[in-house]
Amino acid sequence: MKTAVSIPDDLFVSAEKTAKKLGIPRSQLFALALEEFIQNHSNESITDSLNKVYTKSTKETETLASSLSVATLRRSLKNDTW
Repeated sequence: MKTAVSIPDDLFVSAEKTAKKLGIPRSQLFALALEEFIQNHSNESITDSLNKVYTKSTKETETLASSLSVATLRRSLKNDTW
């Protein structure tokens, strides 16, 4: 698909140099750059989602471990006669 975009002059010059250095058309460079940008942001949203899951899971695990520790301590001190 053909489209028109506006970019700063210095970015255009850098893109031109990079495309020539890589031996690819400028439009292919832009397509590759956009594809990589979208992929990176997609990975970030996956990472954010996983972080939320593991953060929640960790808090629940800590609460459960704390409750079990208190229960174990109470059982072990039940017959203790200080």
